[in-house]
Amino acid sequence: MLDIQIIRERLEEVKTAAKNKNIDLDLDRLIKLDDKRKELQNQIDDLRAKRNEHAKSITGKPTDEQIKEGKDIKNAVVGKEGELAEFMDEYTALMVQVPTITASDVPVGKDESENVEIERHGNPRKFDFKPKDHIALGKELDIIDFERGVKVSGYRGYYMKNEGASLQMALMMYALEKLIGKGFTPVIPPTLVREFVLFGSGYFAGQAFDEDVDEIYKIANNKEVESDGQVNKDPKFLIGTAEPSLLAYYANEVLDEKDLPIKFCGFSPCYRSEIGSYGKDTKGLYRVHEFMKVEQVCITTADIEKSEKLHQEMLGISKEMHEEIGLPYRVLQICTGDMSAGKYKMFDMEAWIPSREGYGETGSASNFLDWQARRLNVRYKKESGEKSVAFMLNNTAIPSPRFIISILENFQNEDGTVTIPEVLRKFMPGNVGVIKKK
Repeated sequence: MLDIQIIRERLEEVKTAAKNKNIDLDLDRLIKLDDKRKELQNQIDDLRAKRNEHAKSITGKPTDEQIKEGKDIKNAVVGKEGELAEFMDEYTALMVQVPTITASDVPVGKDESENVEIERHGNPRKFDFKPKDHIALGKELDIIDFERGVKVSGYRGYYMKNEGASLQMALMMYALEKLIGKGFTPVIPPTLVREFVLFGSGYFAGQAFDEDVDEIYKIANNKEVESDGQVNKDPKFLIGTAEPSLLAYYANEVLDEKDLPIKFCGFSPCYRSEIGSYGKDTKGLYRVHEFMKVEQVCITTADIEKSEKLHQEMLGISKEMHEEIGLPYRVLQICTGDMSAGKYKMFDMEAWIPSREGYGETGSASNFLDWQARRLNVRYKKESGEKSVAFMLNNTAIPSPRFIISILENFQNEDGTVTIPEVLRKFMPGNVGVIKKK
């Protein structure tokens, strides 16, 4: 969410950002509503001041005339507050759709087809035998069981087992060790969260959860007893990444500038309904409902140059991990039409996947500036004592499924075995270097 004053001052730029991000938004209507909001709020403030003055002017027992005047003022306040409430829903609904003005070097494009490749590293492997996909390898090596996964979990369900389970955990431990070494604080966050967490981080398309649009799982039978014995029925949701929980860690708090930037690396299970991907990647691990992931999150000062530097630092860590594991990759700069409302700039990492004869997304690095922090009310105090809204960034470190796909397919051998990348072996029980048939 943007500051309404910024929207007013840079209205044409915000209109352009909305157009470029394919957001249908009547910003002129928003400005009119804000004018009305300020007018009514001023009237309410004046009436409240009048009410206070009236109360102070009464000494002793109030007269009938004074009682009537007090009631008239009170009724006027209630009336104006009701009038204000009538259109605040519309005002807020428009405000939450207002996009961040993108960086000047973000390519303008209508959708993902116009994302721009800016870097490529490593050459795709050329096999001297017919390679198998990860589905066949997983079954033959007895490390992934899709059939029983679907039986137990349903569509897109799967089991990781034997060295497959070990490989998944090795990837997570490798990512955590890497990020801790880079100065990130390791966190295992809650995966069951309140509504404000997902709204604040921008994982709802609007003000509230929409089951037809938002790829989030809502807990249907949420009912918990608080410590005071009261029943709490506030809605709860499963996170699709550690990002929302990490960003909300300091919600409604004021940080100290000297403690910034704050760097978190969060490990969590992730849950995604994938309602917008019907019919896509229906087989294998590429698009599943639950998986494990390590995420990078940074909270920093309201300085665009510093945030850009952090953005590149986080992206650089992702490149480093792809290179150490030995996966050919490319980096895409995401165009305006493929960016969500809050993003200032965004890059995607993609690793080479032989069975796709192309690259597959393994992570996204996004700079939101103050868009998320404003929703979550995360501020910091400068040395001068002035308070400012923080900037927030996030980047995928390693998502388990797509790294597993790429490792199995790129490191397979003609005899059906799979070599474990050397950098991961110390995290494998028994330092296993090769996955063999049972």
